[in-house]
Amino acid sequence: MSRIHRRPAVALLASVAVASIVMVIAVPATAKSTAVKRASATPRAALTTTPASAKSAAAKRVSIMPRAALATARAAATGICSSASHPQLAARISARVTAALKGRAQSQVGLAVSDPGLDLTCKLHQGWHFDAASVIKVTIISALLLKEGGPSHLTTNQREQAWLMITQSDDDAATDLWNDVGMTDMQVFLDKAGMTHTELNYAWGLTEITAQDEMTLLQLLVNPGNVLSKQSRLYVLSLMDHVIAAQRWGVPDGAPSTVTVHVKNGWLPYPDSDMDADDWHVNSIGAFTGRDIDYEIVILTGPRGEQSEAYGIDTIQAAARVINRDLAAAG
Repeated sequence: MSRIHRRPAVALLASVAVASIVMVIAVPATAKSTAVKRASATPRAALTTTPASAKSAAAKRVSIMPRAALATARAAATGICSSASHPQLAARISARVTAALKGRAQSQVGLAVSDPGLDLTCKLHQGWHFDAASVIKVTIISALLLKEGGPSHLTTNQREQAWLMITQSDDDAATDLWNDVGMTDMQVFLDKAGMTHTELNYAWGLTEITAQDEMTLLQLLVNPGNVLSKQSRLYVLSLMDHVIAAQRWGVPDGAPSTVTVHVKNGWLPYPDSDMDADDWHVNSIGAFTGRDIDYEIVILTGPRGEQSEAYGIDTIQAAARVINRDLAAAG
């Protein structure tokens, strides 16, 4: 059964963040000039709408233990992180993530971390749904590549739009490519990728995503598989490397400069579309590579009460900072 939700039209705000290089993309001259016109340090983007006929759907102990030991024990009990081969590392990261998020009362958080080399995973509310905002753009380009048969089959215009959509988080470009893929083939990609909890919305920024599915997407991009070709995977990762400096926030926080980061962020005030609203949905996903480094982080946030854009970013970076510090050091 198709998992498609429909809601009223909204103003969608989106953005990206990233650093590093996996492969060099030849940037079309027209894309460069357009990027200059559209790039902005302010993460405000365009409107994508829902057909008027679309109907809305609702998203849905006293201890004398030393403080550090107690924190570790409590974190272990929550099961945020686990590793059969590095249990102490898992407990330490769990404790630090728990501490980092303790004071973030205005944020609901869904988190997933995977480091295969350390046999470590972290899961916190990974099945909760969050409005995607521009994080969905990684799924859009991936679905387009599956539909068209790889980057060599994209038209010049599609390559220009893909560049703008990921590196500049341009919403007009995203809408064009979203329409090129179509809802049916978006769902085909989700099914093939195993992203079974993602619920599409005709207003792409309101697609509901989970940390679990976003981790599935990142792992699909960094590992060989039968969904996307090697050329397609490297193409997406390369786009995620070439994002403007003003948008490099989120899960990269705390990562050493020697680590290559592939990132996509999204931010959206909904249902209040005012820039000063307190209902921001702020998300960040990233794959990290380097010498003996290979891990992925997904942190999604939504308002629990009043979450501003800056508050959501701070929540993500508080958790990402401790995760990156420990994983990069252990790599």
